[in-house]
Amino acid sequence: MPLIKSDYIPKWWLRHGHLNTLYTYFYRTQQKPTYKRERWETMDDDFIDLDFVRGNNQKLAILSHGLEGGSYSQYIMSISNLLSLEGYDICALNYRSCSGEMNRTMTMYHSGFTMDLNMVVNKIAKDYEEIHLIGYSLGGNMNLKYTTDGEYPLHSKIKSVVSVSAPIDLAGSSNRISSWYNYQYQNNFLQSLNAKMRLKATIHPEYIDMNDIKKVKTLIDFDEYFTGPLHGFDGAQDYYRNCNALQFLEAVTLPTLLISSEDDPFLTKGCIPKKIAEFSKNIHLIATKYGGHVGFTTIGSDYNWLDYKILEFIRSFDMKN
Repeated sequence: MPLIKSDYIPKWWLRHGHLNTLYTYFYRTQQKPTYKRERWETMDDDFIDLDFVRGNNQKLAILSHGLEGGSYSQYIMSISNLLSLEGYDICALNYRSCSGEMNRTMTMYHSGFTMDLNMVVNKIAKDYEEIHLIGYSLGGNMNLKYTTDGEYPLHSKIKSVVSVSAPIDLAGSSNRISSWYNYQYQNNFLQSLNAKMRLKATIHPEYIDMNDIKKVKTLIDFDEYFTGPLHGFDGAQDYYRNCNALQFLEAVTLPTLLISSEDDPFLTKGCIPKKIAEFSKNIHLIATKYGGHVGFTTIGSDYNWLDYKILEFIRSFDMKN
């Protein structure tokens, strides 16, 4: 599809990737949605916690968060509030270990872990006429991989896919976030992830070597010692190679919206696949000049530019086919 011209014009002081990213994280506030939490058991004797907003609608948005996020991340609450006002039910995922309670098994989550998403889609599809998958950052890569790699048959009620600020070049993005100028972001992620590994070590000491936790200095290290081996990969690079969604984009068959900013401090140029999008019948790409990482801040509005773009896209496919 032809690239969609961006109409996002932030305030002059938000025309910097770090500022737009940090403003959303620290200063943007959203009213907490009226979630109702449900715990669903998984096929491998674990659980996933889901937060629902139901209004007896026939349209459902399944929301997938980013690394160490959850249903109470600002961007998830924002789109939940807007879409529920516009006639959509909401199912906000909390990946394993991300709901405030540690999961049971050694399996947690990663950019290519689609088993739980597939379970949710197929279990809930009977209650809706249409389903829209909306993912942010890690969740954006996960959505794209799920709908393109052929591991699971896709339910016919999935009508559209949205991927925001997705690190679809996993290796390149991991190198970038591990660089010195992203130290604070990386440090925040590692504090949370390493704390989880220390807790896991008390539950499953046979799988976790406490000495490995001490070796983790970057997110690449974490993926090398934990994400990769605990999920069947031969270290970080094997994980990145198998799970990056970029390699699957030519197989996109569903209407898919990609939104990324060229000043995103986490993403490489490979995460904005302009050439692939131009020759695809189903990929709609918006590459903004500014916006940061899941930022796209709009001052003076209850919702930001990003929320309205997502609504505009999924609404255009309502009740089709």
